Amino acid sequence: MSAHVPSDLKYAKSHEWARISGDTAVVGISDHAQHELTDVVFVELPAVGRKIRTGESCAVVESVKTASDIYAPLSGEVIEANPQLAQHPELVNTAPYGDGWLFKIKLADPAEAGKMLTPEDYTKQIA
Repeated sequence: MSAHVPSDLKYAKSHEWARISGDTAVVGISDHAQHELTDVVFVELPAVGRKIRTGESCAVVESVKTASDIYAPLSGEVIEANPQLAQHPELVNTAPYGDGWLFKIKLADPAEAGKMLTPEDYTKQIA
C-alpha cells in the first residue's frame, strides 16, 4: 500500500511534514511514518515558547512497538502544541495530516522551507 503524500506540504527526510502559511508552520508526521510506528499510545510535545532548530529532536511519539524522536523540520518558536493528543494520541494514526498534527511554530526563517523535500521527492524517498 502506498502512503498518502499531500501535495500542499513540505517534508523532512526524517518523515515530518510542514504546512506553511506565512511565517507559521503546522508540523506533524507523515502517513508513511505513522504506518511504520503502528498504534500510537503517547505523544510528548515541545513546550510552548521553546525555540527549536531544524533537525533538533523536539518531541517523542510512542507506539506499541517503539518510541521515536520527532525532529524539527524548520527552526522557530513553538507557539502551540496540539491539546487533543494528550487524550487522543491515536489521532496521529487516524488523521496524520489533520487532527493528528503535533505542534505549530513561528518560523525564524521562512526561506528554510525551500530546503525541505517536495511531495514528489518525499514520495521517491519512501518508495
